[in-house]
Amino acid sequence: MEGELKFHYIPLMKIVLLGYMGSGKSTVGVALSLKLKFPFKDLDSEIERKEGKTITALFSEKGEIYFRKIENELLKKILQSEENLVLATGGGTPCYGDSMDFLLENSDITSVYLKIEIPELSKRLFPERESRPLISHLKSEAEVFDFIRKHLFERSYYYSQADLIIKTDGNSTTETIDKILEKLF
Repeated sequence: MEGELKFHYIPLMKIVLLGYMGSGKSTVGVALSLKLKFPFKDLDSEIERKEGKTITALFSEKGEIYFRKIENELLKKILQSEENLVLATGGGTPCYGDSMDFLLENSDITSVYLKIEIPELSKRLFPERESRPLISHLKSEAEVFDFIRKHLFERSYYYSQADLIIKTDGNSTTETIDKILEKLF
């Protein structure tokens, strides 16, 4: 009928960025959210706000098990909202509890693994190790490289289940976002 309003259903879309620490989840997440005009959340920042402590302090004061429990609860709470969203997770988020299953079971969530090779990760993380609880005890670049190699091998099972796998080595943030959007739309 003429003059009749037509409504188009726009599906809810939540993009969850996964990957090892230092893979660019937060940087890509902010830029992707601006491009899509979606709100952006960083899971680690949300945990720090909720707990009133840094991630490093939480690990040292309450331990990793406590941290992972809070992380899993907050992940689910954030993703159950009824809004479009880009969420950057912590490197271990999909590897603990039922987090990866939760991401895969929800049709409005698209998980994106930002895959980066070990030499590049090692180069990025060595100077940042003091602020990274899992590697803060490592002293040399060789130790960081070996730790990442072993740790990434353990976590790759979870990361590889993501809906999209985006190789980011040598790519700018813009190039990475373009790859994600190309696969999404």
